[in-house]
Order: sequence, then structure tokens, then C-alpha cells
Amino acid sequence: MEKIAKRAIRGDQQATLVLLEVYEETLYRTAYAYLRNEHDALDAMQELAYRALKKMHQVKEPAYVSTWLVRVLINICLDMKKKQVHYVSHDVESSYTYETNFEVLDLISQLSAQEQQAIYLKYVEQRTNKDIAHVQNIPEGTVKSRVHHALRKLRLLFGQGGRG
Repeated sequence: MEKIAKRAIRGDQQATLVLLEVYEETLYRTAYAYLRNEHDALDAMQELAYRALKKMHQVKEPAYVSTWLVRVLINICLDMKKKQVHYVSHDVESSYTYETNFEVLDLISQLSAQEQQAIYLKYVEQRTNKDIAHVQNIPEGTVKSRVHHALRKLRLLFGQGGRG
């Protein structure tokens, strides 16, 4: 995988597309977890592909290509969430194939953006604290603290039936 990453960083667009395909499932799950609807998640994936093709050369270390892709995707998702008109839809996309506990997602959505990101990276993406620190450009101790505080808030919210 490192060879493909090096080629992508050097500007080989075909290699970039291969990387996007390899990480597609993980990236889609991340986008869906943030945006909670298939259409927006697919839009985020499309924007990620565009940005990756244009800016992959900015990655300094081939080993961190997947981390860079996740960071860019999260930023896209956060931008999209800021721009969205806030309305609640009670429809659940029937085409969504991943088993997701929407009650838990609702609770997570009540956390701050930083806490949501920490929870998603730690428990959805199953990344290490070191990797999360790299994605967020923060010290590893800050990651541990954010995860701890987010979990404590989730426990409180869960105990209140989600009413924060």
C-alpha cells in the first residue's frame, strides 16, 4: 500500500483513485456517521475524491495517507453540517446497510464537535489515541481527555434517556 501512496503523493491520479477505493468503506461509514444520511455522505465522498485528486501532494508521509483522507473528510462533513438547514427527518434510509444504533447517534450528536470527532475516530474508526492525535493535530493527552469527557457526557445523557 505504501508504494501506491507514494505514487499518489507524486501526482499519480490513478494511484489516488486506488487509495480512495481501498478506504471507501471506512470513509463512507465516517461520512454517514457525521451526516446521518446517504445522500449527504455520498456528496462528502465525492468532494473528498475531488480534493484528494487536487491536493494529495500535500501529504508528507505515505504512511499517513489514510489519516489525511479521514481528516479531509471530517472537515468536509463539518463544513456540510454548518451549511445544512436544520430539519429533522424521521425517515430512515432503507438502503443504509450498516447496522447503526440511531439512539446512540442521537446522543453523540448532542456532544460538542470536538467530542463527536474523538468518539467517531476512537470507536467507529477504531483508531489509536496516537493516530487521533495526529488527525487532529493535538497532543495524545488531549485525545485521552476528550474521549474521557465525551464518554462521561454520553453516560449522563444515556441515563437521562437522551434528554440533555
